[in-house]
Amino acid sequence: MSFDRSLKIAPSILAADFADFGREVRAVEDQGADWIHVDVMDGHFVPNLTFGPPMVSALRKHVTTVMDVHLMIAPVDPYIEAFAKAGADVITAHAEAGPHLHRTLQAIRAAGCKAGVALNPATPSSAVAPVLDMVDLVCVMTVNPGFGGQGFIHSMVDKVAELRAMIGDRPVHIEIDGGITPETAPAVVAAGADVLVAGSSVFKGGSVEDPAPYGANMQAIRHSVG
Repeated sequence: MSFDRSLKIAPSILAADFADFGREVRAVEDQGADWIHVDVMDGHFVPNLTFGPPMVSALRKHVTTVMDVHLMIAPVDPYIEAFAKAGADVITAHAEAGPHLHRTLQAIRAAGCKAGVALNPATPSSAVAPVLDMVDLVCVMTVNPGFGGQGFIHSMVDKVAELRAMIGDRPVHIEIDGGITPETAPAVVAAGADVLVAGSSVFKGGSVEDPAPYGANMQAIRHSVG
């Protein structure tokens, strides 16, 4: 997984057909997805419950691009090894999920994965300043985490710009998670984002039997940012 700042679209399987994840992953990849984003929620750190390492391991067999595993769980450290063994390429933990972010990022890298840190809307960009040399990705939540289909919080664009300035020439991706559409994507990309997580805006109107809308939806996002 080499680093570059070209725009990447990472469909969130939270918006896919839960009964057909394998074919859904293959369908969005065939239609042009760059990464596959996997939302892990524990019903404690966020008010929703999704799935654990066994599901990630099952998905791994179908992902040929980058499997981007976003852990919306607390505590997070006890589960890092299991998600790494399940096949995650990137593991992102929340800055708010525990008191020892530095240790968490060390553990992710020691497990052989790229390390990401996510920031909830109320968490300032300054929260990641001490660990920027330890991360491969900073994920800016542009909705409150827990559910798909929420509205984009526009004030987060300023946070993206702040992070872009803080990161400088470090090889660190800025990922946006929440409310990405052709209408919201241009502002965050202009501010410095290069990975866009999109759920309902990618999967709407399509299916594994008719995946062309997935490609059209991703192309609409790409075209919106020029």
